[in-house]
Amino acid sequence: MAALGLLSAGAWLALAQATNYSLWINGRTGGGQVGNHADFTYWGPATTAAGVNKKAVNWDGYNRISTTNGNIRDALDCYCTGPNWCYVAAHSAGNLQIGYALSLYGTSSRSIKTPTPNSAGQCSNSGAGTQTGWNIKWVNVAGGAGGGSELADAGDWALSEPLVSDLKTSTARALYNHNATTGKWFYMYAGSKGTLYSFVLPGQDDEAIAYHSSGGVSGSSGASFCNPSDWLCNDLTLGTAANQGGRAKWSYHSVRFRDDGEALDHYTRGNWAGIVSKVRADMVANAQ
Repeated sequence: MAALGLLSAGAWLALAQATNYSLWINGRTGGGQVGNHADFTYWGPATTAAGVNKKAVNWDGYNRISTTNGNIRDALDCYCTGPNWCYVAAHSAGNLQIGYALSLYGTSSRSIKTPTPNSAGQCSNSGAGTQTGWNIKWVNVAGGAGGGSELADAGDWALSEPLVSDLKTSTARALYNHNATTGKWFYMYAGSKGTLYSFVLPGQDDEAIAYHSSGGVSGSSGASFCNPSDWLCNDLTLGTAANQGGRAKWSYHSVRFRDDGEALDHYTRGNWAGIVSKVRADMVANAQ
């Protein structure tokens, strides 16, 4: 009985030390200082509520996913190992970053870290050993570029940016296995207040990303998907159901918000704006 009591006390101690974190992964152009998890320049005021113990997983938003993904893995190691768990929010190319990390490294052995990063955003080993992958509850994606953007295909973004090569639709879709999320759910938020590039982006879009990408639609290329009020193309369906016309979503991808009112575009405007506002509201309500 004494041994059982000691084990119970140890379990309670581990539970008391467990902490949940909300990780925010930026998209193209960056903005926050890489390695500084308190710098929310990309998103908006750092004082704005955005989920429990929020951390900015800053990367440069310029170089290719394969060469910058280490910044994301460092943060996941810091906050999502051992007794600690994470909620993840990603915007635009941040979708590629978390998808790439989970697909290629989500079943790898990770050293359990102490969640106190140095200036480079890296944490030291806690001495508690290793674990497989990361403790992630779910992933919210605003204007996700997991399926690429036709703006990269057409050269509307600076072709000198290495990241733009990854954002081409065929490249983004072949960059990793989008179905391999290690069982973590991706909840997609798709904006449709797009006007400036509507002639380039198929179907509804948020002025940077079309529904085929922000809705997590599967396949090796993009296609036109719209709101139910638009009769000119197939509907992007809510949830995990196949879209009108039969095209499926990637595994563990679910459309949580579709911008039927065409009110939300791609841009944060330094104030958690656009489609990001919907993800932030959900993180405040549910990332606890």
